[in-house]
Amino acid sequence: MSKPSLTLNCDLGEGINNEAEIIPLIDLASVACGGHYGDHESIRETLSLVKRFGKKAGAHPSYPDRKNFGRKSIILPPQDLIQSLQEQISLFVDVSKSEKNFMDHIKFHGALYNDAAENHDLAVILVGFLKNEYPLTPLFVPPNSEIERVALKARHPIKLEVFADRSYLENYKLVSRSVENSLFTKKNLVISHLEFMIDQGKIRTHSGALIPIKADTICIHGDNPGLMEFLPFVRRKFWK
Repeated sequence: MSKPSLTLNCDLGEGINNEAEIIPLIDLASVACGGHYGDHESIRETLSLVKRFGKKAGAHPSYPDRKNFGRKSIILPPQDLIQSLQEQISLFVDVSKSEKNFMDHIKFHGALYNDAAENHDLAVILVGFLKNEYPLTPLFVPPNSEIERVALKARHPIKLEVFADRSYLENYKLVSRSVENSLFTKKNLVISHLEFMIDQGKIRTHSGALIPIKADTICIHGDNPGLMEFLPFVRRKFWK
């Protein structure tokens, strides 16, 4: 992967208090819009910073599950899930219009993101919804996933996304957050992970095996407790 073509994105609008420090160091923000976190005011605050620093932002909808921060799989009738996602994305769009911004992309959050990567039927439902309602808006998807395959078949625009601060299995799935070292919080671990991705086009998995990867954007989580230890260094090393 070539460095100039990659963007650096971050999941934001989730209640952290240092977004003014984070946003200058990224290219894109995915903003929580009510499912797992967020409301009109939190979206407005994040988008105001995005606009101030000349960055771009997209909607980050989730299962409607604030109790578990959208990180637990839940079963909903398809129509109920789609109604919730439409409400979340519409809220983002309404706020972005008031901030004279626009929706750069859509990225599902947490368990919904992971479930759509594995569950073909769910991927079909989600892509069908986006194809009908937001046909020109790119969807962030994990490589080698069901939702990537479904979106490509439907000719819906996508951006392949990998994570700088998450550990992977050899089947391209993320290691469960319940496993030790599934989230990288130390600078040396994030830098090593990125060096394999960017310099070699590979991911070093949790087992130590290397798997080939292609990506358009790299994500770092806004709620990573070590974020401001490594993010400035990451930006200087890989993007300048």
